[in-house]
Amino acid sequence: MLPGRGLVQDRAVSAPAPLPMPVAVPRKLIVLGDSGVYGWGDPEEGGWCERLRRHWMGLPAAPVLYPLGVRGDGLERVAARLQSEVGCRGELRRQRPHGVLLAVGLNDTARVGRPDGRPQLEPEGFLFGLEQLLQRARASAPVLVLGLTPVLEEAMPYAEVLWYGLEQVRRYEALLEEACLEADVPFLPLLDHLLADPRWPQWLCDDGLHLNSDGHRQVYERVRQWPALLAWAGLEPLQLTTALR
Repeated sequence: MLPGRGLVQDRAVSAPAPLPMPVAVPRKLIVLGDSGVYGWGDPEEGGWCERLRRHWMGLPAAPVLYPLGVRGDGLERVAARLQSEVGCRGELRRQRPHGVLLAVGLNDTARVGRPDGRPQLEPEGFLFGLEQLLQRARASAPVLVLGLTPVLEEAMPYAEVLWYGLEQVRRYEALLEEACLEADVPFLPLLDHLLADPRWPQWLCDDGLHLNSDGHRQVYERVRQWPALLAWAGLEPLQLTTALR
């Protein structure tokens, strides 16, 4: 054998080291809102958003969900924290969330001091602020918007100073839908769907404002079957007996 020949042959037949497989980056959805997103009133399972987070955790390739609800938040306070919440939820360097779900507006409907007092945020200001928020949010990621839940007027005032009413809730949900139609953003109405069931008062806490565990379950079932959300998440649509908008 010539010197070094065996070494050359060994090098010739050695297989190259396998390249590392790329790590799949899951889609991320941040949910911005108030106490409904936080899950207040549902000590059993943490609210509709937490239920959805747990449900998705059990599905292969489902998105990562960040519930970011703050009690008492209205449109202006959600808008104020939009960029900071989006900016720090990318998980990996230079990554950002792939979607934003907004669930806000109920606190803005409350009248202060008496049933005919001024709203927390006037309808005109609410619509203008919402249009601005949608524009800013869409610059970061695709956006979806959730409607409002009913209130029990007989239980008012909330915290002895805030008066919530169904007429106001209906008006502000219509503003949500109007802004979403104008911006071509998917919108899921909740109010009429929940009011259509005569049991709806039983889905609220004693304060007449917050959903209880049964109420959160109702919203969760509607949200997890929302075709627009399923399409964004890349999940197979469920077989439904009635179509959801």
